[in-house]
Amino acid sequence: MSHGKTEEIMSAGIDIGTSTTKLVISRFTLRNTAGSTHMPRIEITDTEVIHQSPIFRTPLKSGNEIDMDAVERLVLDQYREANVQVDDIQTGAVIITGETATKTNAEEMINHLSDHAGEFLVATAGPDLESIIASRGSGAHARSKRTNKVIANIDIGGGTANVAVHKYGKLLGTCTLHIGGKLIEFKDGKISYMAPAVKKIADRQGVDLELEAPMNEAALKVITDYMAKTIANMLKRDIAPYEPLLLGHQPGWEEDIDIIMFSGGVSECIYHPENCDKTDMYDDIGVLLAESLKESKDLASWEWAEPDETVRATVLGAGTQSTEISGATIQVDDQTLPIKNLPVYRVSFEGDLHAILETLSQQVADGIDIYDPKHEGQNFALYLTELPLLGFKDMQKLAQALLEAVQQKPKQQPLFVVLERDLAKSLGQTLRTINPDQQAVCIDQINIEHGDYLDIGNILQSGVVPVVIKTLTFH
Repeated sequence: MSHGKTEEIMSAGIDIGTSTTKLVISRFTLRNTAGSTHMPRIEITDTEVIHQSPIFRTPLKSGNEIDMDAVERLVLDQYREANVQVDDIQTGAVIITGETATKTNAEEMINHLSDHAGEFLVATAGPDLESIIASRGSGAHARSKRTNKVIANIDIGGGTANVAVHKYGKLLGTCTLHIGGKLIEFKDGKISYMAPAVKKIADRQGVDLELEAPMNEAALKVITDYMAKTIANMLKRDIAPYEPLLLGHQPGWEEDIDIIMFSGGVSECIYHPENCDKTDMYDDIGVLLAESLKESKDLASWEWAEPDETVRATVLGAGTQSTEISGATIQVDDQTLPIKNLPVYRVSFEGDLHAILETLSQQVADGIDIYDPKHEGQNFALYLTELPLLGFKDMQKLAQALLEAVQQKPKQQPLFVVLERDLAKSLGQTLRTINPDQQAVCIDQINIEHGDYLDIGNILQSGVVPVVIKTLTFH
């Protein structure tokens, strides 16, 4: 693209959640912002949301199977309404979140949509990734960049509460709780569904809740108050590992939280109660849960902030933002490129280099938990930040630590390393010297964040590679 020329691309974000499915279509303008004599630097200069779908009920065939044909029809109907053809969609994300991600055909659904609905950045968001995406869509991530406050975004949908904590735009940690509006559902005034974890809490609290029992608001309020208290305990990092409502790992941050924000379907009833009619209560516990959160004395001890987006935070978080070119010092194995949709795991080297090298294996294990929780072999790139200037010996130690850390992966994969500093060529050559069998791609001069995705193209004649950085955010 020559200097000053622009190009437009369309992006779709599709969020298939436990209770609702939503879609957003955006238009991005790309421009080469470098002067005519400089290396091209393609950037997104403008973003415009051109269509937001209504909020649909997620179509299920049975309790545990997504109705793929119904979802596809819904998406294509929205394209027609927005006057968009399938071929117009060049990027974007399909994200299957919450309880729906555990449905039997979630993986199949995503591949099916990618085949029929455009070129997608694809993610079955496990809970950690979902927390990161929602905190971007709600504006919590951006707010943390503007202030020096530690901000927690709590995204509460039908089946899960996904929490991400940020400071200065950096992710400090995530946590997921089994808390959501659809964990108790009603039909004709009687309890028609209750999640097993909720049954445990009810028994523990001495509350009589049974399937087919008539709806009893006082008994249900005991449960939703308990959920609010559990969220407060989790924010204080004071939650027992055997807590029935804890899903996965314990809170992963050390700092005290200053500000809390809620997003997701339940948050709509917190900030916009006028949109949550009491009659909604006859369907599930979402309205009661919102009331418990607002009335909670424990949660009142934090400053509350209103999000930019409540119920659509995840779908607005599921877009793409920036395209870059990686610079002059790179080491690339041709047969590993091009590659699309490579998630990024950030490792900071702030502090003592050798102490951090000791933790590298654990950090890679954490990356596997986020991006390849089922050990299916989803690769991810390691983004090394705050690296000091490395002498020959330290460079060898770094290369050795990286090679050992990736041994934990379920299968041998190319090692992708992204660096802020211009060290890619020397690191790539060191890796190759120590282990010639390990394919490696090292690129630098790229600034990305935890939770971004990369497309890396083939090496160009000038010796650079085009890198598309897909930031899961629209703001």
